Amino acid sequence: MTRVTFVQNGAAKSYDVNLDDLPYQRHGRRGSLLDVALNVGFPLEHACGGNAACTTCHVIVREGMDHLSEMDDAEADRLDGAWGVTPRSRLACQAIVKGEVTCEIP
Repeated sequence: MTRVTFVQNGAAKSYDVNLDDLPYQRHGRRGSLLDVALNVGFPLEHACGGNAACTTCHVIVREGMDHLSEMDDAEADRLDGAWGVTPRSRLACQAIVKGEVTCEIP
């Protein structure tokens, strides 16, 4: 089991998930933060359907950056236009979870 925590408006919600058993929700990359959120019922905006065509699923990783897939150039380019971007920003639809992660919804 892996713990994924989403922080929204100062309130943290943690979920223990078995990454190998998550059904793919067809939004974002398989096993991404967005995929996890949809599987556990956490309301994470994703206007483009998880295709990395917008920034509505922008999150700020507070802990566990090393437990996410590497950011590719397309994601980095898209994040350049995001509001409130930080060096710890990721698109939830592209960041594949590989271990315990805490992210904040800006």
